[in-house]
Amino acid sequence: MPIINQSNALPPGSDSSLFPSPSLTSQYNHGKKSRLAIDLFQPIICKLKKMMTFSSRVENVEERDSPSLLDLPDLTLECILERLSPSGLCTMGGVCTSLRERCRDDRLWERHMKEKWGRLIGASAYREWQLNVASRSRVRNISDQTKKKGLFESLVVSKIWPFSWIRPKLASSDCKVRTSLPVESVMSLYLSLESGKFWFPAQVYNRENGNVGFMLSCYDAQVSYDSRTNTFQARYSPYGRRATEDNIPWDRLRAAPVDTPSHKLHVSDCLHYLKPGDHIEIQWRRNKEFPYGWWYGVIGHLELCDGHENRCRCHYSDTVTLEFSQYTPGSRWRQVTINRKDHREEGNEADGFYGGIRKLYNEEEIARWKRLWPTQVLE
Repeated sequence: MPIINQSNALPPGSDSSLFPSPSLTSQYNHGKKSRLAIDLFQPIICKLKKMMTFSSRVENVEERDSPSLLDLPDLTLECILERLSPSGLCTMGGVCTSLRERCRDDRLWERHMKEKWGRLIGASAYREWQLNVASRSRVRNISDQTKKKGLFESLVVSKIWPFSWIRPKLASSDCKVRTSLPVESVMSLYLSLESGKFWFPAQVYNRENGNVGFMLSCYDAQVSYDSRTNTFQARYSPYGRRATEDNIPWDRLRAAPVDTPSHKLHVSDCLHYLKPGDHIEIQWRRNKEFPYGWWYGVIGHLELCDGHENRCRCHYSDTVTLEFSQYTPGSRWRQVTINRKDHREEGNEADGFYGGIRKLYNEEEIARWKRLWPTQVLE
């Protein structure tokens, strides 16, 4: 008797086309379960999607809302930069390109220049710096031209002309020039002074650390700053016993008050107005080969004048007495007379040569000379 598979058996006399096959029935049941699962988890999936979307938005908002110095208004940012020290500006300028350009602004550095270097950097020092800038610019241009010429020749020799390769090279070179510190900027001048790389013209009081032969004088020199000791080094004219001096404090330096080279006679414009008691500086040099130094003195009374204010007529005389009270009475350096109407360089090889005169009107200038007064009278 044949064995009948009950799972595949059909009712007697039934049409097989009216009943689905077992495989179709299985697929139907599986699809029904899948749809049921989807229907059950659909709300959960939607909720998760919404949560993920919200989280992403929150992250984006947090990224956009993170504080940045560049988000501040320009005026606020400028106020912050104005309060930074020179070292602070240098540090801030290393953060990004935008801040680098802002921190190099001449207006910011002009204030620091005035505060620290304004008393020492005069017109002659600025001219020296401009010459220095022009020289460095010429060297840079020659270097750039040499590099471009070398690149061109190497391309010609190798018979290669890769335009797509040249453009990025030139672009990177231009970028390098833009990011380097402009040599003509105030920041460049300040940093050159601080590093001691820039030797600038100034005048040194009591040359050679108060040597008796230079007491109450002021001589031209090229000076350089030493930030480690907060002092200066000076190079004097090669004529004389010493050509250099170290460890010069700030209070022994000044910018040249007049634009007269040390080997030129200063044109005096105050001779007709000089009277006893006026404070002056006069050019003096040992001989014709030496540069002039500026020496402090006071206008004295003529020999026949008793010095009484109501009877003094010295300011009407053509003869003017110059008195150097740091020297003892009777010293050949104590007094000298000049003609106010026809004053030129006067003197001789024994006593030196007296040149132009400038009257001191500034009380601070006078007070500085008095602070440098020797502790004992000179012979």
